[in-house]
Parts: sequence; structure tokens; C-alpha cells
Amino acid sequence: MSHRFGEIRQVAYLVRDIEKTMRHWTEVLGIGPFFYVEKKTAHGSTYRGQPTSPQLSLAMSQSGPLQIELIQQHNDAPSQFLDYVKAGFEGQHHIAFWTKHFDADMARYLKQGFEVLSTANTAPDRNAFLTARAHDGTLIEISETSGPKGAYFEKIAQIAAGWDGRDPIRRVARMTPEAIEG
Repeated sequence: MSHRFGEIRQVAYLVRDIEKTMRHWTEVLGIGPFFYVEKKTAHGSTYRGQPTSPQLSLAMSQSGPLQIELIQQHNDAPSQFLDYVKAGFEGQHHIAFWTKHFDADMARYLKQGFEVLSTANTAPDRNAFLTARAHDGTLIEISETSGPKGAYFEKIAQIAAGWDGRDPIRRVARMTPEAIEG
């Protein structure tokens, strides 16, 4: 466990074909089900201090205590995701830490020398992607989980723990616990 951030709660992968990747995870690795939000625009986001609105498809599942997130960007809006793909990469993109004390934790990380690369308005919960000035490796996501997002994540974990292989890809309209059916 990180003495700065706590437990890694999520590993995220940036992919070029999210549906093909979900099938790989469910059929080959046996991890699922994936809760899939297709082509939603992330209004209210920033990247390098400037407003942006990437259109993303997101899929989330759980393997034990670790959440798996798959991300595909569909437009050319500036973002850390687009930069990664344009650089020729696909695969593990960031790790996430969850917090119920977003403001206090963010102030501490900034004081430690981390910089905010991007933010997303997932009201009422927030998240930010951090980078260390001296290292361009894996990004760090800080995700606030004190509101509905935390309940959504808990429901994903509960359903994944008892998954029997049926209904491997479950489309949801939005990332709320009410959008998920067990």
C-alpha cells in the first residue's frame, strides 16, 4: 500500500476498441461483468488548465479488491487519453486512488509536488489526474467516492464477486448505482 495515497483501487486501460477488449476480459480472462457507458461527453473537464470535452466510452468491472476500467476516446478533444493514443500507445494508462476527503488530499498532493494534468466534473463527486514533474510514466487518478460514485463502485464490486459468466457486458445510461441491475 502506498504511504502517500493508500491502496490502489483501480487500474485503467486505454483501448482503441472497447467492445473487443471487454470480450477479451470476459471470455479469455473470466473477469466481468463490465458495466458499459457508451460515448458520453465529459462536459466540464479540463486538460492542462484548459476546458475540454472528450467523448468517452467507459467500462468497469472488478477483480477481487481491484477495479478494472477500460476507456476509449471517440473525438479529438484534447485529453490525456488522446495524447496516449496519438503517441502510439494502448494499454495500462493510470492507477486510481479513492478518497472521501478530496480537497484535503488534493492540497496535500500538490504540496508534495504533484501537478494537476486534468480534472473531470462528475458532480457531485470529483476526480483529478496527477502527474509528477520529473516522471512521465503512469498517471495517478484521485477519485472522490463520498457520493453516488462510491455507491456505484460498491455495486459493481458486489455484482462482480458473484458473477457466473452470464450477461458479460451490461450497458448503463449513466454511472449511478440506480443504473445497475444485479
